[in-house]
Amino acid sequence: MQSIIQVTGLTKSFKNLTAVKDLSFTVQEGDVYGFLGQNGAGKSTTIRMLLTLIQPTAGSIELFGMPLHTHRTEILRQVGAVIEKPDVYKYLSAIENLRIFAKLSGLKPTEQQLMNQLEMVGLADRAKDTVKTFSQGMKQRLGIAVALIHDPKLIILDEPTNGLDPQGIADIRNLIRHLSRDLKKTILVSSHLLNEIEQIATRLLIIDKGHKLVEGTTTELFDPSQTLVELETVNNDAALLQLQNSKWTDHLQPRRTGALLIKLHRDQIPDLHKDLVAMQVPVLSLQPRHSLEDYFLQLTSAQHAHTH
Repeated sequence: MQSIIQVTGLTKSFKNLTAVKDLSFTVQEGDVYGFLGQNGAGKSTTIRMLLTLIQPTAGSIELFGMPLHTHRTEILRQVGAVIEKPDVYKYLSAIENLRIFAKLSGLKPTEQQLMNQLEMVGLADRAKDTVKTFSQGMKQRLGIAVALIHDPKLIILDEPTNGLDPQGIADIRNLIRHLSRDLKKTILVSSHLLNEIEQIATRLLIIDKGHKLVEGTTTELFDPSQTLVELETVNNDAALLQLQNSKWTDHLQPRRTGALLIKLHRDQIPDLHKDLVAMQVPVLSLQPRHSLEDYFLQLTSAQHAHTH
């Protein structure tokens, strides 16, 4: 399988800030690669380096097996990107927008090809409507159609669901699935929302303050045998003693907050529930999280602790 993006030791320093530090990762052909981190973690800086909008301070980037700094034009012809809000002409219709952007790419698509592009992003029925009548989600989907006009192999989407309502978010999610499964595109999608990425990514990378924290396939990272249950009872200290004297003692994890943490396989939760009832532990809440979600929460709460 060909690697589409190969980033090695990538670093970007601005005057008094290192936004990306020694970052390395690989995106394989056919991946929906989730690029996850809080705002300010270095995601957008990395994406701008991949698109040659800013120069790295150190490190190397290869796309399609070619060094980016020597094969820029050749590479970017095969890349489509939407970063920030898509720039579309509000007073023109969807199809006119596509026609203009196609022309800028040196293409002369037929009316049918343009309609196919709009069909793909679910806007065929609004082809002749002016963009100013579109919702934010529709503008975002039109922006993606523009990025796909030259049929790129790699699509880069920076926070594509920012500012969208739940329906808009679901539409973008379905579009990404369609691009990946049916059109066999490789997609790099950044987000600060874990559950968003979890639903679409095949592999993901979490970065924090420019550093890589964890990378892997979603199957590895969302392993059901590594489920953490957060347990709140009327008296956690008393409940802890009872659990320590039960078969769950080896499952107890160090506490980070007042709640009790128990690590188990997701399938063991009903059994835990039954035992808590039998031990007459008054349960207030029992919340399962997979380890990555827990990891991400730790990361965000640790960050908030620094910033507040």
